[in-house]
Amino acid sequence: MNERGSPEDAHEPHAKGSLYPDDVIAMKVKAELRKRMRGVRRAAQPSACEARSNKIRDRLSALPELGAARTIALFFPIEGRNEVDLRPLDAALRASGKTLVYPSIDPDTNVMTFRVVDDLDALEERGKGFREPSPEAEEVARPDVIVVPALAVAPTGHRLGYGAGYYDRALAAAPSSFSVVVAFDYQLLVEVPTLSHDVAVKLVVTDARVLAPEAPVT
Repeated sequence: MNERGSPEDAHEPHAKGSLYPDDVIAMKVKAELRKRMRGVRRAAQPSACEARSNKIRDRLSALPELGAARTIALFFPIEGRNEVDLRPLDAALRASGKTLVYPSIDPDTNVMTFRVVDDLDALEERGKGFREPSPEAEEVARPDVIVVPALAVAPTGHRLGYGAGYYDRALAAAPSSFSVVVAFDYQLLVEVPTLSHDVAVKLVVTDARVLAPEAPVT
């Protein structure tokens, strides 16, 4: 692994992905781990999440990939889930001339796309549990940088999401985009169970470190 930080303190999950080559078994293990990690994150104090989010935003801002990017995909934190909050970063990137895009789910195809957002107040909840851009907003097929949420992530770049597979499909469709997971350091596990279609990201950023997998397996 090519490290921009140190993975020694990555936390041991209940199960390791390498032990479960069969997708059916891995799906069950993922579901169990997903439940566990939701509970861990739910127990976190909001003030601690904000302090950790601030450190993550600082680390993201310092990445040369963000400095060179013209279009950057962020995500809006889901209320009550103690997710990483990137909203102050949105304002800073917008002020520096970046184009910001956010995930949007097509209600007919259930496909996630990225659409230009000029003002966070324009985002609205449209039945998927998170705030999205208007379906009429301009689509950007391949943002230069895609910032990805996670319930858990491994130093290999494999992540545990919410289970719908939106980001895996989006990353597979945009292999040239620089993908980076943001997560709190307690969400960094030694390994996470993986399915054959899971796509690893190119960088992992937590409040304590930045990890760059040598060759993410997709």
